[in-house]
Amino acid sequence: MHPELIRHLLRNHKTLFRRHLRSQQLTYAEHGHPEQVLQLRKVKIPSALQADQVQYSMLAASINPADINQIQGVYPLNPSLPAVGGNEGVLRIEAVGSEVNNLRVGDWAIPAQAGFGTWRNVGVANAKDLLKINNQLSVAEAATLAVNPSTAYRMLQDFVHLQPGDVVLQNGATSAVGQNVIQLCKHFGYTSVNIIRDKSNIVDLIDYLKELGADHILTETQLKGEDAQMLFNNIAAPKLGLNCISGRSTIFIAAALCPNGKLVTYGGMSKQPLQVPTGALIFKRIQLHGFWMSAWNAQQKNQTERLNMLNTLTDLLLQRKLRAPRLEMIPFKDYKLAIKQACDATTTARKQLLVFES
Repeated sequence: MHPELIRHLLRNHKTLFRRHLRSQQLTYAEHGHPEQVLQLRKVKIPSALQADQVQYSMLAASINPADINQIQGVYPLNPSLPAVGGNEGVLRIEAVGSEVNNLRVGDWAIPAQAGFGTWRNVGVANAKDLLKINNQLSVAEAATLAVNPSTAYRMLQDFVHLQPGDVVLQNGATSAVGQNVIQLCKHFGYTSVNIIRDKSNIVDLIDYLKELGADHILTETQLKGEDAQMLFNNIAAPKLGLNCISGRSTIFIAAALCPNGKLVTYGGMSKQPLQVPTGALIFKRIQLHGFWMSAWNAQQKNQTERLNMLNTLTDLLLQRKLRAPRLEMIPFKDYKLAIKQACDATTTARKQLLVFES
């Protein structure tokens, strides 16, 4: 073969090789139990970027209840199948297209909307689908910024005009959102009353929540006794109730609210319908609301406020006035363990965070 032809073929081979990267992606082609339908696939992605694209590497990605529900097919927002799992995480920009102005190589960013597919080690995305964040945050703080602290912040800001000293009552206080609610209440000067389940490690949980700034903590057993009655005889009636459990748990919250108080539901971990006393609706005129962070993010009118919120939360994290929830940091290669723990919330009180090799 002619030497020039050989060199030509070698040049083309090298060019072709450079045009593609291999991305490891945790995908599902059908809905079902995550442990059964998730598969790790290696997918070729182009390294030659279009003008408005960026190439990125994931640093860490969280596993939230919504991610599990999405794979099960019971979540309102479902991407087309086959899909890459994961909605939240932090990534580092590795290359940018010629017309990208909002991101540079080395910047950290988070997905602008749900359905991004964060359970992959590398990828290519449109720059407009990413939001730059401060890379002075820890990887754990950055990876969990978009969902739980943002949800807590919005619920405290958007439903009741709270003043320092006002009381906020929540169930699910050990959840990631609940932990953020406690810390934000402390920062804003609100009094938090926190309901937790009776667990074997209850003493450790109570100590931890108090360390975060919880003012009052009640177990579900204490709700049925004199402890709860004594507490509410000595503090102002809550103006805002936050619910991620539903079922019978909301009966107590609704009954404890002040007249015209508001009960905001953002989850239903009990998988039971919301239960509210009739008298609380009629005689105290309490109001019921639902909140979904993904829907709020998707509204164009909220984009400026969203950036302001993320900046505020980032400042609080950097000032150590807010901390990420307890996390189980698991290498991406051990994703099966992470998914198993996420599906069985009784195995650990910590949120699972998939960590990628840098």
